Amino acid sequence: MIKVIMNGAMGRMGKEIVKSIEESDDVEIAALIDINGDGKDVLRAIDDFTGDADVIIDFSHHTAVHSVLDYAKKRNIPAVVATTGMTEEELKYIDECAESVPVFRSANMSIGVAVLAAFAAEAARVIPDADIEIVETHHRNKLDAPSGTALLIANEIKTSRPEAEFVCGRSGMKKREDNEIGINSIRCGNVVGIHEVIISTAAETITLKHEAHDRSLFAKGAVSAAKFLIGKRAGLYNIKDMVRV
Repeated sequence: MIKVIMNGAMGRMGKEIVKSIEESDDVEIAALIDINGDGKDVLRAIDDFTGDADVIIDFSHHTAVHSVLDYAKKRNIPAVVATTGMTEEELKYIDECAESVPVFRSANMSIGVAVLAAFAAEAARVIPDADIEIVETHHRNKLDAPSGTALLIANEIKTSRPEAEFVCGRSGMKKREDNEIGINSIRCGNVVGIHEVIISTAAETITLKHEAHDRSLFAKGAVSAAKFLIGKRAGLYNIKDMVRV
C-alpha cells in the first residue's frame, strides 16, 4: 500500500484527491496537511508529520513549494507538485531539488491535455505560417491568468516554434505579429477548465479543444503521478513521461 502525504488537503482539489485516494485499493493517506487545519486530524505544516510515507502530493499554493521540497529532500520522499502560478525562482528551485529526489511537476494532470498539447505542437510544425491562439476558460475564483495549463500548451507549441513570443491578452491598436502565440483568459461561473487552440491560415482553420467535465479528472491524474514516482530515480518528471506522448 502506497502511503501519501496530501498537502493542501482542505482545498478544492485537495478534497478531490483525498476522495480519490480513499476509493483506491493500493493507495492510502499517511497524513493530511493544510495551513487551515486543526492541528490534529489535519496538520498545519508538513514538517509536523514524522510518520512513514512513500510520496507527497502538493496541491496547495505555489508559495509552499520551498517547504514541501525541503521536506521531500530531508526525508528522501518523492513529490508531486501540482500547483500553478509558479515564479521563475520557484521553478528554478524545483529543478534544483529534482537533482536530489524524484519530482513530478505538471500544470495539468489530465492525459487529454497532454495529448492536446502534443497535437498543437505538431500542427504548429506542419503549418509553419499559421497563426496560433490559445483560449482558456476557468471558474471565476481562479487566481492565475493565464492558467498553468495554457502556458503548458504554449510551451509545448514553442518546441516547434522556438522563436515564438507569448502575448497574454490583446488590446490597443497593434497588428498581430507573425511569431506570436496569443493566450486569452476567460474567468466566469464555475467552469472546471476549457482549453482551445486555434491554428489558422488565410485558407483554413484547425481547432483543438479539451474540456474538463469534473475535477475528479485532475485528482485521479495526481494519484496516478504519485504511483508513477515510486521507485524512480531523482529527476524532474512530467505527464509526458507518464503517458509517453
